[in-house]
Amino acid sequence: MSNQDDSHQKIHLPITGMTCAACSARIEKGLSKMDGVNEANVNLTSEIATISYNPQIVGEHAFQQKIKDLGYEVVLEKAEFDISGMTCAACSARIEKVLNKQSGIAQANVNLALETGTVEYNPEQVSVEEIIAKVDKIGYSASLKTTASANDVREQHIKKQQKKFIAAAILSLPLLWTMVGHFEFTSFIFLPDFLMNPWIQLILATPVQFIIGWQFYTGAYKSLKSGSANMDVLVVLGTSAAYFYSLFLTLQSMNATHGHHVELYYETSAIIITLILLGKLFEARAKGRSSEAIKKLMNLKAKKAVVLKEGKETIVPVEQVMQGDMVIIKPGDRIPVDAVIIEGHSAVDESMLTGESVPVDKKAGDEVIGATVNKNGHLTVEATKVGKDSALAQIIKVVEQAQGSKAPIQRLADKISGIFVPIVVAIALVTFCIWFLFLQPGDVASALEKMIAVLVIACPCALGLATPTSIMAGSGRSAEMGVLFKGGEHLEMTHEITTVVVDKTGTVTNGQPVLTDIIVEPGTNEAHFLSIVAASEKSSEHPLAEAIVKGLEERNIEKVKSEYFEALPGYGISAKVTGKDVLIGTVRLMVENGIDSSWFSKQMKELEGEGKTAMLVAINGRAKGLLAVADTIKDSSNEAIQRLHDMGLEVIMMTGDNQLTAQAIAKEVGISKVIAEVLPETKAEEVRKLQSQGKKVAMVGDGINDAPALATADIGMAIGTGTDIAMEAGDITLMRGDLNSIADAIMMSKKTIRNIKQNLFWAFGYNTIGIPIAAAGFLAPWLAGAAMAFSSVSVVLNALRLQRVR
Repeated sequence: MSNQDDSHQKIHLPITGMTCAACSARIEKGLSKMDGVNEANVNLTSEIATISYNPQIVGEHAFQQKIKDLGYEVVLEKAEFDISGMTCAACSARIEKVLNKQSGIAQANVNLALETGTVEYNPEQVSVEEIIAKVDKIGYSASLKTTASANDVREQHIKKQQKKFIAAAILSLPLLWTMVGHFEFTSFIFLPDFLMNPWIQLILATPVQFIIGWQFYTGAYKSLKSGSANMDVLVVLGTSAAYFYSLFLTLQSMNATHGHHVELYYETSAIIITLILLGKLFEARAKGRSSEAIKKLMNLKAKKAVVLKEGKETIVPVEQVMQGDMVIIKPGDRIPVDAVIIEGHSAVDESMLTGESVPVDKKAGDEVIGATVNKNGHLTVEATKVGKDSALAQIIKVVEQAQGSKAPIQRLADKISGIFVPIVVAIALVTFCIWFLFLQPGDVASALEKMIAVLVIACPCALGLATPTSIMAGSGRSAEMGVLFKGGEHLEMTHEITTVVVDKTGTVTNGQPVLTDIIVEPGTNEAHFLSIVAASEKSSEHPLAEAIVKGLEERNIEKVKSEYFEALPGYGISAKVTGKDVLIGTVRLMVENGIDSSWFSKQMKELEGEGKTAMLVAINGRAKGLLAVADTIKDSSNEAIQRLHDMGLEVIMMTGDNQLTAQAIAKEVGISKVIAEVLPETKAEEVRKLQSQGKKVAMVGDGINDAPALATADIGMAIGTGTDIAMEAGDITLMRGDLNSIADAIMMSKKTIRNIKQNLFWAFGYNTIGIPIAAAGFLAPWLAGAAMAFSSVSVVLNALRLQRVR
């Protein structure tokens, strides 16, 4: 749950029981009408309702009840706890009372005799760690036993549907045999006479219709009860018409001489239900694959942690690690939580987060991130962020929110789905009347067959799945590529970008100045010169001084100490080292101290023309050398800028640096347009100027100084690396800090939108073509059922192609 202010909160509720777009539209409509609800989105593919509401007016229990009233269920996670410290019934009652008052907990039951507690909760609102902490706070001790997630519930549902399909297939196969035997070209197939008996067919069809297919009747009843109609209504109308008409003929055949040879439609109702179950089974499995990105991220989490308590190492589930706990991490172990290193040093593989394959050296005081891998050292760390506050949990949350949100393009499909079923029922009735009254007067069986075909083929499943499945697959694959879209609307809008504005520092460049050039006066002892410079700059806290010191330390120079140091803001520094007076800084500093630095003038201009910051060094009143420091360009910047140009995009670099330095950096990476000397607060104004020219602007920055510009742009892309992932700053977070991610984000947006349009085209086209064909009598009802099932599966499989994008 994310809080924006006290009167505006957001929760995500997993829902079960939805069968088509009409279901999600009905739940969305019902929730939106509730007092205190600002907005409600229901995603059919992920089966999640996202509700923005005022908690002072309405709460989660009301939403659960509303969803239940509409005929669906909220899927909650269940956790079992071992609870110690209880002495009597008052203890268990107190724990129950406290937990049941907790926001996000639907029900808590505590068993005094077994010393266990079972809690049903919404993991979006409350975590296992918070439940344990709540129990601990009131004087008892709780530890996790088992957890049953929403994914487990879905797996159980799929297995149940699989059993139903197998049973339906076994019962329908003999009926299919009788149907195939009707055709002249299949007359060679042996057909047992007893299978043509109406009573045998009734015995086979009835369990399929009313036991296996009962889920369609309950779904249709709940739908009609709430004042709307969904796919279940179409299935029930179509199959019931075939079944009950056949039952009528069966009863009528009792008085006929050769009653068991009447034209029956039991196979139509049974085969339609069987095929729909098969389609739903394929669809459920494919939908599960569309959330593969979330599963991969979840699997990155460590399962156990070694916690140090009172000098003893104890292995506990990672959910039980609390903030402030000391955790031991051995070589090869996955780091369980976000933490800071207290003792030890090691190389840590952070590729899951940053995409960098080279392990990063870590020492005491450095931060480590949960789910990264400790390669070779023994570390003792202090947990800083656990559970839903960890970096990995935040990434998973962003991906889930993107997959659960709706793109604007989906609104059209939702509106059509909402009125689709009543229109189809009307078309089916008109079809029946035309055939019965005009085309084949008095032939009930023929008119009924055409009506059933229309009802069955017109299911709006494919229409409802077209957009959310593509959004899930596209945003999931993007997350694997290190691109986090915060919502479906951002995934859709990104493909419209025409202009990319990139900040220089930390975006095009590494954001870390480094020592690039050392020039000394001929005849000067360079090693001695560098040791004096290092000693002078050691006391300075200026970023340029730090870059010089770090650069010189890598050269293994002799270490000496300064006897005196003074920072001269705007000029440089003054120091005394081994009895020598040292000045390091600008030409102006040299002039004011009467030092001639003309010998270095040419080199200075050349270095500054390359975008470097040049500093003169004077020892005992004589200019002895020149140092240059620069913020180096990222290795990937040139390639990334070229990719953006190849995509037909205009690329602009915006920076607060002077024009000369900015132009030098821009030229090196292939950017022709530069906006320089811009203050952080005026960057947003520059973005607005570009938008006023009719350009769709993406702003790329570090998410801190560039926050106003990120918010103003049509799409804000926040560069986020390490633990400082600025997820709240932009619409998209580029986790890897690599400019290639900009091109990846735009490419994934284009491919996802193209995929959605393909799905919508086929979904609309399928119904537009299918209904007239069925009404014209060219489609048998069982073929309509097969085609309907295939349409949904084909849409989902097309969306899953996005998961293979490279």
